[in-house]
Amino acid sequence: MMTNLSMLKGKHLLFGITGGVAAYKAAELARLLVQSGIDVQTVMTESACRFVGPVTLQSLTGKPVFTDLWATNTTDNMAHINLSRNADAILIAPASANFIAKLAHGLADDLLATLCLARDCPLIIAPAMNRQMWENSATQRNLALLQCAGVTIVGPAAGEQACGEVGMGRMLEVYELLETVQIALLPGLLRDKHVLVTAGPTYEAIDAIRGITNLSSGRMGYAVTRAALEAGAKVTLISGPTCLSPPASAKLISVVSARDMFNAVKKEILDTDIFISVAAVADYRVVKEREQKIKKTNENLMLELTPNPDILMYVANLPAAPFCVGFAAETEDLEKNAEIKRHKKKLPLLVANLAQRAIGSDESALILFDDEGKYYLSQAPKADQARHLIRHIAQLYEKQKSKDITHEKN
Repeated sequence: MMTNLSMLKGKHLLFGITGGVAAYKAAELARLLVQSGIDVQTVMTESACRFVGPVTLQSLTGKPVFTDLWATNTTDNMAHINLSRNADAILIAPASANFIAKLAHGLADDLLATLCLARDCPLIIAPAMNRQMWENSATQRNLALLQCAGVTIVGPAAGEQACGEVGMGRMLEVYELLETVQIALLPGLLRDKHVLVTAGPTYEAIDAIRGITNLSSGRMGYAVTRAALEAGAKVTLISGPTCLSPPASAKLISVVSARDMFNAVKKEILDTDIFISVAAVADYRVVKEREQKIKKTNENLMLELTPNPDILMYVANLPAAPFCVGFAAETEDLEKNAEIKRHKKKLPLLVANLAQRAIGSDESALILFDDEGKYYLSQAPKADQARHLIRHIAQLYEKQKSKDITHEKN
């Protein structure tokens, strides 16, 4: 994630490391965290010290590493209080199955577990363990307890493990964990808001191997997802088929067709504060999908198409609709068509661009249409445009909420 490093200056992260082979990644993660301007204080369990040495972490962070609950070299001999009070967030990576169980049940038999119990800041854990340990019902119960307690759980990923088996349990890569920490420490215009984003194209099958789709890469939707996370929101990303890697902190729901996306949106929308419809949803689908490949002949092929559900229109017309943001990718008469779409769907904000210049590109020029007028964002990387957009959304959202409160009082 490309973020303004100056915004992370002075932020304090307590970096906890528990026992596991994935602890070897901790050194590189610590280096990147410090490089991004974060003040990193490392605490290691006794088991973690068997996989990576405290001296390594001390060299990378420039701070002594704490390992002992009973150490007498800290102020008031209260390391578990002092360390947690100075932290803006705590990251445990890797978080072993044993340590997850301790957290879930409030055990405090070592320094790291004790300071997590005494913390006054957000806690993020990155699980890492054998696939069967991950799948064990006891582990899943413990994770459910932590989620209910507001602990952020990132990962794990699937892949080859140190034991030689393949499956879920690999700790996320360091760049994913770095992004998660940066997002957690950045100031939040949308702190604690639930944002639902749709992104990418949809695919409407014609037969077993052919279908109707479009050239959307999903880059803008994924950039908006990252920008919303940076703003402190809890983000669910519903994505059509893309080649992009989603942010680790977002909840990802992968879909294929427009109807798949519609069903996913209907399930998620009840808890949503802001809905941002970036996806390039196919307007039509084939009435009768063929189960087998259609053989080529010398005659014309006739396909009957029927309209797909209008997802944005559905959400915008809900009785208690969230704040809705639409996107319009046009090839001509951009401003005219965008205004027509905004008023037709009764949207507080619509984002428009020229499809032939934006689709498949890393950059885009945007026009934002709202009740107060239109705002031009000149050609820039989509990541930058997404941040501008999220700031604009946050302002409009707060204005709307203020109006709603005033209306209720009157």
